[in-house]
Amino acid sequence: MKTITKRLLSSLSLILFLGLFSFYASAQSEEKPSPAKEATGKIGDVNVTVNYSSPAVKNRKIWGELEPYGKVWRTGANEATRIKFDKAVVVEGEQLPAGEYALFTIPEENGDWTVIFNKEAKQWSAYKYQESEDALRVKVAPEKSKALNERLKFEVKEGKKGSGEVIFAWEYVTLPISVKAAK
Repeated sequence: MKTITKRLLSSLSLILFLGLFSFYASAQSEEKPSPAKEATGKIGDVNVTVNYSSPAVKNRKIWGELEPYGKVWRTGANEATRIKFDKAVVVEGEQLPAGEYALFTIPEENGDWTVIFNKEAKQWSAYKYQESEDALRVKVAPEKSKALNERLKFEVKEGKKGSGEVIFAWEYVTLPISVKAAK
């Protein structure tokens, strides 16, 4: 009788372990609603890193509804998007010291968007955003994308002679932010 009980307990333990393992494995394989992403690259001799969460459009109206016009936005989901430059840069013609910044934008229905580099790099959403902590604000002209960008994404793209762009794209909007190495 003891042998049968031991085998039965052993079998039940194995079944429970396999069940928990397969549940854990399937939970890990499901993509999060706004997964964490990183875009890296070089512009001239400057290393650029963008850490962000990537929400999906999911048949929603993004601009003017999900993300209102004229309000500070974290430029992603969850935590505020962070951008890091290991050397000083010139963004849209304006100097920005090396460092890590929270990257906010103010989308506009018509005209240029405001791109904000805030000194308080680690913050949740834009709830505690303070304009007094802005290191730089620049205006950038948004462009209409030909194809739908279902997921929000960033790209660091090197150009010629130490210049390049940090490109934001989501839905049918692309925002090419001009960046070059400072002299």
